[in-house]
Amino acid sequence: MIVSNGSERAPAISLTKVMERAPDLVDLYKAAGSSVRAHGLEGVRAAVYLVLDRSGSMRPYYRDGTMQHLAEQVLSLSAHLDDDGVVPVVFFSTDVDGCTDLTLGRHRGLMDKLHANLGHMGRTNYHWAMDEVIDHYLASGSEAPALVVFQTDGGPTSRLAAERYLCKAARLPLFWQFIGFGDPEDNEFAFLHKLDTLAVPARRTVDNAGFFHAGRTPRTTDDNRLYDRLLHEFPQWLDAARAARILE
Repeated sequence: MIVSNGSERAPAISLTKVMERAPDLVDLYKAAGSSVRAHGLEGVRAAVYLVLDRSGSMRPYYRDGTMQHLAEQVLSLSAHLDDDGVVPVVFFSTDVDGCTDLTLGRHRGLMDKLHANLGHMGRTNYHWAMDEVIDHYLASGSEAPALVVFQTDGGPTSRLAAERYLCKAARLPLFWQFIGFGDPEDNEFAFLHKLDTLAVPARRTVDNAGFFHAGRTPRTTDDNRLYDRLLHEFPQWLDAARAARILE
């Protein structure tokens, strides 16, 4: 994991290295780079986490390869921000189902294999996964920012706990980008809109979360559009976190 911001404007991992280690990700890497540049994030160094929902209703998205594809999209984005080529991944349902590292060159089919070995798919509890990310970040000793891509297909069983953890985490250099999969008219997503708009500073020090809906068939979402939405609020959070002395 990174421990400092980069002063150069080059990607953390070069196109040449991506071509050597993960040639199948070159197109995604280029699409991610376009969005990084469009959002003024060239040279920014940040850790990237991926949190994946394994509640029972998520089964079709694992079956059709959507989750593996999302992991590859996030790994390709990480190559622009984090020079270790590793994305820590947390699978969650009722509890934390499992954790792994997604690595350039060792990514092919990994999400599908791990999911198949994790057993029962339970209910939806965000806060245990959030706690796992917080613990991992603190244990790393990093003071660099982190972008947490948090995917789910609905609201959690324990909503108060999710709110409490998000507000608690606002004092840490962690930005939570929530992505919703499924029916955009589902009332379950009202809670994610609520997390996105929790009051500042009454509830949290800074606005440390964003939310967007990727639709019923997220795998068909254009890569450039996905990256633009993943990074849409991240630059504003970086500015707010520096102003609040959460980041140096």
